[in-house]
Order: sequence, then structure tokens, then C-alpha cells
Amino acid sequence: FDARWDRWDTCRLCEQDYHGVVACALGWACWKTYVGRPEADETLGRAMTTLGNGLHYAGHKEDALTVGEAELAMLRRLGADERNILVAQTNLATTYGRLGREEQALRLKRDVYSGLLKLDGDVNSTFRAANNYADSLTHLTRHKEAKTLLRKTIPVARRVLGDNDETTLRLRWNYAETLYSDPDATLEDLREAVTILEETDRTA
Repeated sequence: FDARWDRWDTCRLCEQDYHGVVACALGWACWKTYVGRPEADETLGRAMTTLGNGLHYAGHKEDALTVGEAELAMLRRLGADERNILVAQTNLATTYGRLGREEQALRLKRDVYSGLLKLDGDVNSTFRAANNYADSLTHLTRHKEAKTLLRKTIPVARRVLGDNDETTLRLRWNYAETLYSDPDATLEDLREAVTILEETDRTA
């Protein structure tokens, strides 16, 4: 089923992901194909996700937000699996962020991080969620909270994933940005940020 579903996202000839207006057109085609399915049918939810992604790729962010909010409400109403709800929340948080609604994005990212930590513990998806959450904290100039979260997460990611893993590198890069973008940064903070960026640059 997953292989067949990929036709909505990926070109079978060049194996590249669709983007722009093509992704949007296929999102609408996908939705029209499955819109008659019962609400509890997982395929309907997938079609909503594909439509929302297509709208986003074509720059129709407000429309993508409407679809994302409707999908999340439907999943909650149906008592869907928590993991599916977390995926919908992640997509919705991204849309909120791109619309400049950072507070709403932050709340969802916090919920996703907490949910994945409870479900999966210290795994790659949890570390990515922590990084997304910290990124929103930094954008909202809540540097102290972002630094606390990253200082707790980075040592665990380095132990579990290793220093060369992309997620580990992104966590450290984000931490460096949090250090140097803080208006109250000390000279020691700036030096630490430079050291981290030099190390991650060499590793990357």
C-alpha cells in the first residue's frame, strides 16, 4: 500500500519528490480520489495530509492550515493512535511557524516532543522533536529555556546516535545559535558557540 501511495508524492520516472504546483495538483487529485471514504478510514487521513502538503508546497499556507487543523480535529474526534496525532501536530506546527504564528507552533512542538519522549524514549525522532522545540524557543527569544533543553538533550543524542549523526550535528548547531543570538550572551558563550560551529563544520 505504501509503495502505491508514493505515486502521489514521487515521480516514478525520475524518483524525485513532486513540488510546487504539481504537488498541489496531485494533492487535490488525491483528495478527490478518497474523499468519499468513511471518516474512520485511514486513507482519508492520508489524503488530507497529502492535500495539506501540496497546498503548502504551492504557497497556499492559509489553505494548508485549514486542512491541517481539520485533520487534527478529525483524528482527535476518532480517538486515533497517538503516533498519528503527533504526526499531524508536527505538520500543523510547521504551518503555524511559516505563517509567523510562533506561539501556536511552540505549543504543538512542545506537545510533540513530550509525546514522543513518553512513547519512544531516547530515539532519533524524539531528538528531532526536541530540536524543533528548542528552535521555536530561540525564535521567541526564550533563550534560557532553549539552552536548558539542548544541554539536557545533546549529551544523550551523542551517546545514542554518535557525534557524526546528522541529528546530533543539528542539535549542536542549534545550541550554538541559541548561545550567540542571546542578547545577554557573555564572551564565554560566544567562544563556546564558535568552538561548536567549528567542530560541527569539520564533522559535517
